[in-house]
Amino acid sequence: MKFAHLADCHVGGWREDKLKELSIKAFEEAVNICIKENTAFVLISGDLFNTSLPNLDIIKRTAEALDRLRQNDISCYIIPGSHDFSPSGKTMLDVLEKAGLMENVMKFNNNKLEFTLDKTNTKITGIFGLRQGLDRKYYENLDKESLAKEQGFKIFMFHATLDEFKPKDQELVFGQSYQDLPKNFNYYAGGHTHIVFNEFKDGYGLIAYPGPLFPNSFKELEELKAGGFYILDEKLNLRREEIKLKDVESFFIDSNNKTPEEIEKELKNIKNTEDKIVLIRIEGVLKTGKPSEIDFKEIFDSYKAYIVLKNTNKLKSLEFEGYETKHGDIEEVESIIIKENLSKINTVFNQEEIAKQLMHSLNLEKDEGERNIDFDMRLTRDIMNIFDLENVD
Repeated sequence: MKFAHLADCHVGGWREDKLKELSIKAFEEAVNICIKENTAFVLISGDLFNTSLPNLDIIKRTAEALDRLRQNDISCYIIPGSHDFSPSGKTMLDVLEKAGLMENVMKFNNNKLEFTLDKTNTKITGIFGLRQGLDRKYYENLDKESLAKEQGFKIFMFHATLDEFKPKDQELVFGQSYQDLPKNFNYYAGGHTHIVFNEFKDGYGLIAYPGPLFPNSFKELEELKAGGFYILDEKLNLRREEIKLKDVESFFIDSNNKTPEEIEKELKNIKNTEDKIVLIRIEGVLKTGKPSEIDFKEIFDSYKAYIVLKNTNKLKSLEFEGYETKHGDIEEVESIIIKENLSKINTVFNQEEIAKQLMHSLNLEKDEGERNIDFDMRLTRDIMNIFDLENVD
């Protein structure tokens, strides 16, 4: 028996059309590999899509790929990730599940998490991921004892950052301990943190993140070059299937004490870029002139690359030196900003938890057919509950 573990597909996630196309092709190729490998089932640990309402072409092609799994008797099990939900709680995954293309394994009965039984007798369950770590309350209220006592080959799917395993550049991102997971599962199929990682933990099992199916940012393209996923057997022998659709070439230019003309000269010396994803990172403070004086378009057109991406966030002219912005996934940036500013607030409340809950409530949208006055009252009630003011006159 073999199964596949995918996560953070973010299909359609790039703004650039050529990279958006590669994100779709990466998912289609993963399906091809799963069929060729004759996997019994596929796990998708959150963030199949990059948004709760992807465009129709993305939905159509994703559904066609999932249908090929079904035609080959390969079941697909999923948990929603933080990108799969709209602020009102809607997700396109519900539509795909009703069409019989996948099954959401997060099922509660009388506040107890149930197992989904695969045809291989594998027992699968899990908890979805919500923005700002708001899924943590589900772990806190989880009946872990009954889950741990369940016999058989068990898989727990989760979409969360685990503090013990997160990389240094995510130290300020909200997370939780792996000890919050229920014990005695054979495999813990993780998502949300875009790292390639797997490790056995006593009392638990093999905890794994397969990394994104296709890199979803400039930094990920630099570091990973390509996406991938895991294929395992019942003995948890694991291998990562890399999905390499285009070669990636990265270049770094130090602009300190240089002019725009000197930067252009270095850019023109870059060779062997045809049909590749070319990444150019430029950092430093120009001696004279401004970044806008560099003719990127003309130079990049000469590369004949598949696409050229530049990162000039840290390229500055003298008059703007010292200004620093934060970059990365929106959720990660929000988390970092909250953490950095909590110390400036003097309050008796749980500052971190209050901030997360407020951001969630203030991001809510009106439900279909909901009147403005009803929406205002619902939002007011939510905020009063957050501050425990519902009984205050």
